[in-house]
Amino acid sequence: MSKENKHPLHREIGERLESELKDCDNIEVIRDTACGGKQRIPLFLTEDKSNDNKLCNVDIMILKNNEIKIIIEIEESNLKPTQILGKLFTSIISKYYIHHTKNNQEIGMANNVCFIQVLDTKDLNDEYTKKPEQWEKIKEEIKKILAIEELNFSIKTYEIFHGELSDKLLKRISNFIKEKLAK
Repeated sequence: MSKENKHPLHREIGERLESELKDCDNIEVIRDTACGGKQRIPLFLTEDKSNDNKLCNVDIMILKNNEIKIIIEIEESNLKPTQILGKLFTSIISKYYIHHTKNNQEIGMANNVCFIQVLDTKDLNDEYTKKPEQWEKIKEEIKKILAIEELNFSIKTYEIFHGELSDKLLKRISNFIKEKLAK
C-alpha cells in the first residue's frame, strides 16, 4: 500500500481544508504528512522546544492571526476511548506550537481553541457496533468539563465527526470549521 493510500481520510480532509481555506485572510492550514503536508505538527508544554516538553504531534492545525485556533485529530483505526481522550488531553495541556518552519517562534493557543476529532467508521460492523453512541456520550462529558471556567483551558469547543469517507462527511467538517473561524 502506498503512503498516499495508507491514510485516505487524513489526506482527503487535509487537501479539502487546504483548498477551501487557502484564500482566507490570516488563516493558515498546517498539515502533517498523512494529511498531505510536509512536516510533523508538535505541541509543547512550555516555550522550551525540547523533547521533555513535547507532548504530541497533531494531524492538522489551523492558525488564525498567528494563533492556534483549531486542532484536528483523525482516527482511521484505533477508535477506543483511551485513544480519543488521550489525544484530546495532551492537546488541552499543551501551550505552544514550535517548528523550524516558523523560525522556532512559539505560536500560542487562541482564547477559544476548537478541538475536532474525526473517527472513521469504515471498519465497524454496523449491525453490532455501539461506537457512535459511545462517542456521543464521550462528547457530552467532554463538553461539560470544558465548560468549567475555573479550569481555564484554551480548548473550549469540542466536536466529533464520524462516518466513512464521503463528500457529505467532508462538507460537514468543512462547514463546521468555517463557522468556527468566522467567530
